[in-house]
Amino acid sequence: MGVNRRQVLAGAAWSAPAVAVATALPAFAASGGTGPAPASSALTAVYVEVNHEDLATVGTFVLEGSRRPVFDLAMIFAANINFDGTAAYLHLNDRVTATLDDADTQIRPLQAKGTKVLLSVLGNHQGAGFANFPTEQDADWFAAKVAKVVHEYHLDGVDLDDEYSEYGTNGTGNPNEDSFVWLVHALRRHLAPHELITFYAIGPSAERTVSGSGKASDALDYAWNPWYGSYSAPSVPGMAKDHLGAAAVDWGRTSPSTVQSMASRTVEDGYGVFMSYDLRDTTDLSSVQAMTLVLRGERAVRS
Repeated sequence: MGVNRRQVLAGAAWSAPAVAVATALPAFAASGGTGPAPASSALTAVYVEVNHEDLATVGTFVLEGSRRPVFDLAMIFAANINFDGTAAYLHLNDRVTATLDDADTQIRPLQAKGTKVLLSVLGNHQGAGFANFPTEQDADWFAAKVAKVVHEYHLDGVDLDDEYSEYGTNGTGNPNEDSFVWLVHALRRHLAPHELITFYAIGPSAERTVSGSGKASDALDYAWNPWYGSYSAPSVPGMAKDHLGAAAVDWGRTSPSTVQSMASRTVEDGYGVFMSYDLRDTTDLSSVQAMTLVLRGERAVRS
C-alpha cells in the first residue's frame, strides 16, 4: 500500500487532443445552484486522504445561502507511480480502489452537485516518478494507463504530485529535462478536452516544466503552491495567474486567521485557485468559513 504524505511549510514530511484550459469553468459556474454572485471566481481545491477519510465528506460542506458546494475540485489522495523492476506503473491501493468502486456513494453525489473529482498520483519511494521516464513512449504508456482509470470510473481528471519518488532507487534513472513535459502532453492526448490535468508543483518535475519538447503549461490546466501555511504561486512558464494557486492550507494546521488572510490575498492578487489539504469530518467549520466568507461571500455550513 502506498504511503500518502504531504509537505508542510518547513519541508518536513508527515503521515497523515486539445488543451483544456479554455474549457475550465470558474467556481460559480461549475458549482451550479442559485444565490448571490461569488466574491471571487477562484476555484476551491481540496485533497482528501482516503486512507482515513471518506471522499464523500467533501459534499457535506456547502454554502449557507446558495447551497452550492464549498469545494470545486476534490482530489482522491492518492494513487501511486510504482516501479516493477523494468518500468513505472500505476498502483491503486486498497482504499483508493474502494473509493473508486464505491463511486455511487463517494463520487457521483459530488459530481452531481458540481464538484469535479480528480485522481491524484504520487511517488512511492521506488524510484519511478514523472521526471524520469526514459523515453517519450514510456511516458505515453503510463499516461494511457492513468487515462484508462479516469475514463473507467468517470472521473474529471488527474492531479500530479512529484513527492516521494526517490529517483535513482532500484536502478531507476535520475530526472531528465523532457520527461515531465512528455507526460503532461501525453495525458492531454489521452484525456478528453474537458478533463483536467492539475499539478501540485513540487519536486524535480516543478523544475522541468519547459524543455526542448515543449512547455508543460500547454497541457496543464492548473498548478498550485505545495507548501502549507505559505502563500506563494509556483513558477510555471506560460501559465496565467488565473490558472495558478498561491494559497496552501492544511485544514488541521492552518489557523482561521491565516486562511482568511490567504483568501483575501487570493482575491486581491487575482489567482485562480485556493488549494487545501486533509479535509476531515472533524475539520473546524470556522476555518472553512474563513475561506468561504472571503471567496464566496457566504458562510460554510454542514449539510
